[in-house]
Amino acid sequence: MEIIYLTNSLAFPSMTFTIQGEVSIMLIGKQVALSAISTSDAHSITIRGKDLCSELIGKMNFADFYYFLLTGQQATPLQSLFINATLVTIAEHGLTPTAQAARMTYDADPGALQAAVAAGILGAGSVVMGTSEVCGRMLHDIVETAAQTSASILDVTRAKLKERKENKLTVPGYGHPLHSSGDPRTRRLLEMATEHNVQGKHVEALLAIEQLLPEIYGRTLPINVSGTIPAVLLDTGFPVGALKGIPILARTAGLLGHLYEESTRPIGFLMYHHAEQAITYDGPKSCVPVQAGVPA
Repeated sequence: MEIIYLTNSLAFPSMTFTIQGEVSIMLIGKQVALSAISTSDAHSITIRGKDLCSELIGKMNFADFYYFLLTGQQATPLQSLFINATLVTIAEHGLTPTAQAARMTYDADPGALQAAVAAGILGAGSVVMGTSEVCGRMLHDIVETAAQTSASILDVTRAKLKERKENKLTVPGYGHPLHSSGDPRTRRLLEMATEHNVQGKHVEALLAIEQLLPEIYGRTLPINVSGTIPAVLLDTGFPVGALKGIPILARTAGLLGHLYEESTRPIGFLMYHHAEQAITYDGPKSCVPVQAGVPA
């Protein structure tokens, strides 16, 4: 992402940063403060140009409302189907690090549910949950490059993978420690994409990477759900810059499920106990002599 800071004041020079190839502009100094999300008065609440009470409540499901909040546009039937499907797909996957962090934080302060949810969501990064965004940007780059150069998706994918390999970068969206023979969530989402004719250029790039991985990386890695989610969403027209929100929104629901269970059937301290037992201390021993009758 290239972040360009613009200013109308000599006191604040312009600054540019680059992160993952995307351009973003930030204004410093005097500027007109605008937002197109919502406004309200004593009698009404307007969200993206629609009245909350008469046009949205009871007329739009939450996933569609999320897309509406993001874009100001109503989701198409295909977008609605796949946003809902991907949210369900990624919401829950057992006692993941995020779920464990949330449960143990809740046990430390059961009155701070929001802190426990935040603890879990803060674990969304480039290894856990955040790979959907990274893979999506990679797929988007392949598709855009192919369109700009009139090259085939396969040829562009090969060039991009060779570049990643030369730079010693891994390929996000492929391989899974548990689903080593193939992610069942991937199979279902790709089946849906075929059923609803959503297999576009991003799904093509996704499959091309899987095909070329043995040739370039010397390994066969199946597509995982963090690769499939951005591929099918991008092929429905979902904005690439909003991809990371999908696992965050979905896992929030999953964490709330874990925390409700933790409030009635707590296992957080049990996990702590098992972690203590599973890990052996191998640091230096204390030089203080053990006193007779005192446990070491």
